[in-house]
Order: sequence, then C-alpha cells, then structure tokens
Amino acid sequence: MKNASLDYITQAKAILERIESTQMDSIERAAELCAQTIAGDGLIHLFGTGHSRIFIEEMFPRHGSFPGFHPIVELSLTFHNLVVGSNGQRQAMFLEHVEGLGQVILRNFVFSAPDCFLIFSNSGVNEVVVDVALEAKRLNMPVIAVVSVEHCTASPANHSSGKKLIDAADIVIDNCTPGGDALVRVPNLEDPVGPGSTIGAAAVTNALKCRIAEKLTELGKPPIVLTSSYFIGSEASKQRFDDCYDDYRARVQKVYGCR
Repeated sequence: MKNASLDYITQAKAILERIESTQMDSIERAAELCAQTIAGDGLIHLFGTGHSRIFIEEMFPRHGSFPGFHPIVELSLTFHNLVVGSNGQRQAMFLEHVEGLGQVILRNFVFSAPDCFLIFSNSGVNEVVVDVALEAKRLNMPVIAVVSVEHCTASPANHSSGKKLIDAADIVIDNCTPGGDALVRVPNLEDPVGPGSTIGAAAVTNALKCRIAEKLTELGKPPIVLTSSYFIGSEASKQRFDDCYDDYRARVQKVYGCR
C-alpha cells in the first residue's frame, strides 16, 4: 500500500539515481583536485552553514574517513538544537545573511597552495556562503560547490555581487535534490515534508571521499583511515585513531600559523 514513508524512499532513490547518471564527471574532477591537494600536503577546507554542517562532519572525522580535510564550522551559524532562546535558530538564520562575515571568518586562518575549498549549501545563495567562495577565489584557491542546482538556479541572488555559489565555484556538484528540498506531498496537508538534500549531499560526500582515497592509494600515498574495531580489533582501532589524529594535527598546524 502506498504511503508517505514509501513515497519518501522512492524519491530518495531517484535522487541517488540522478547523481549516478549525471554527476560522476563532476565528482571525478573534484576527486582529482582533492587528491592532488592532499598528496601535495595541502588541505581541503570544508565550509557550510545551517544543516550543511552535517556534510562537513560526514567528510571528516568519522569512521571510514581520513586526514586532509579541514572543517571550518561556526557555531553561531550551525548550532541549531536549542531552536529558541540564546544561540537560537533565528540568530543563526539572520547571521547567514550578514554580508562580510565570510571574510571575517577566513581571516582566522592561513591558506597556501595547494589548498582548495569544498563548500556545501543547498540553496547556494546565502551571503556568508558566497562570501567564503569569493574570498577563497581571491586567495587563489579552487572552489568545489555541492548544491541543489535546481534550487539555486531558481532563487534570486542575495549577495551584492549578484553572484550565487554556482557562479563562484570552479566545480559544481549537483546534489540532485528538487527545488524546495521537501519531497513528499501528504493528502490534506498544505506543505510538503521530508527534505531530500540530506540524502543527496551525503551520497556526494561519501562518493567523493571514496574516490579520493582510491586516487591517493594509486599515487602511493594511501590515507590513514579511521577504522572501526569491527574490522581490525579494539587495540589496533585505538592506535589508528591516535595515528590519524596526529596526522591531522600535523597537517592543520599551518592554517593556525604554526610550524
């Protein structure tokens, strides 16, 4: 019997099928750039606001992940669980639209070749996200964007430059989520429910991560992977975590001005 749960699963599968059929070339280009960055002792800086923080943490650190990525996460833009009151959702949504904040955030870090940026945003139009992309480009870093192209294309530009994230990025990966994000129409309910961007962006994140690992291994520089005790036992897993975090610490020293 058809119901809303099944409808969501069906549409989620359709998102994955669209990614497979339309985005593999973009994922391949992004993976090559990222692999060359890590192999050259550079960093892939990760940025996103709002719920896009999910994909930053999905990329690194978690099981099946590896160093070479530098998460840049502002709590003021992503700390959503309180909803109201101090540090509430209204404040976070307001700050996403404060133009110039992106440049202020990036002034905290030291960037150098062959670093690049990977930016997540479903809409691709909020000012802070565009700020970060434009500043990264000004600093001569390539930018990869993961975005709903349908939503971004249909939305007006908010940034004073007139640009959206897809205009500033060197490589655009479509998360293949329909505009508006919510997928399911329930009879007698006015508004759709069940966002799809989580499915699409998480799939892109992990497909990209796997291809980067493959390319690094082919280059003779296999990454140090955070590996579950399920695969290698508890003691080896603990040691792997320490090795991975030590490698990460060594890699990110440069962005904080340490050598």
